[in-house]
Amino acid sequence: MSTCATASRDLNEPLAGTAATARTWLLLEQPGPWGAKALTSSHLDPDVGRALEQAVEATGVRIALIRRPGRHADCHTPARHRVYVAHIVPGNAWLRSHVVDDPRQLLDLDFPALGAGDHGGFGTPHTGDPLALVCTNGKRDRCCALLGRPLASELVASGEEGVWEVTHLGGHRFSPTLLVLPHGYAYGRTAAHAVKEILQGVREGRVVTEGCRGSSAWERPGQAAELAVRRAAREAAAGTLSVVHTTGAAPRWDVTVAHTDGRRWRVTVAQGASLPPRPESCGAALASPARMDVTAVREIT
Repeated sequence: MSTCATASRDLNEPLAGTAATARTWLLLEQPGPWGAKALTSSHLDPDVGRALEQAVEATGVRIALIRRPGRHADCHTPARHRVYVAHIVPGNAWLRSHVVDDPRQLLDLDFPALGAGDHGGFGTPHTGDPLALVCTNGKRDRCCALLGRPLASELVASGEEGVWEVTHLGGHRFSPTLLVLPHGYAYGRTAAHAVKEILQGVREGRVVTEGCRGSSAWERPGQAAELAVRRAAREAAAGTLSVVHTTGAAPRWDVTVAHTDGRRWRVTVAQGASLPPRPESCGAALASPARMDVTAVREIT
């Protein structure tokens, strides 16, 4: 049976510039089954889920539910919920952890401040292994379950400690999809051996560009531009590159990428259509999703 992920892979659809956009991620532990819109169709109180969705609108914060890999029986709500908050913009990146008795407590957070990079003392710095968040929400798209759940289980079996299943990272056709924190880079079509290399890179302060969709800190043209500069300049160190300026509008942008050492690049990004048409998710009509093509990378003074 053909799937959207099979079609995308067979057509060699590019990954760069396809990551979800968020300056700050808020991850709430919620075991049990997830519906297609998990914040309002899980064991989380749907009123709380709706209120959280509304609270983060236009703040730069993106909320997702997480759970440990494994069987997900229709269990009762846990007494306590692990929460992670990560701000991923270079120069002020952090990852903090907390435990709440009631997810309603999260409504007291200052979401505009979180989106701007001010944690306000929430939680404590995360000092454990990097987080590997694998999308497994089969109610959203079957590829996420068929490909994501085995990946998450294999990573846990191999000894990785920071593995979580997550509700939705966008881009079902790139399954299995992965978000890595604290750096905030998303990956697609990932196998377990590649994820282990990615996570080792995080531990060493490196960014692995193979299979990378981009950093969610930037809009899609910026994601493609930053990755192009990394490859052109052979720059692997995390936190060294920032998208500082973007001009233009679809279908063409000029993106300025700056290095912490003072170097700058002007990157031209063109929006094209992925052809031939393919389903953007399983069961959807054929479409030609936008793609970000880098046409020029020029170092500037």
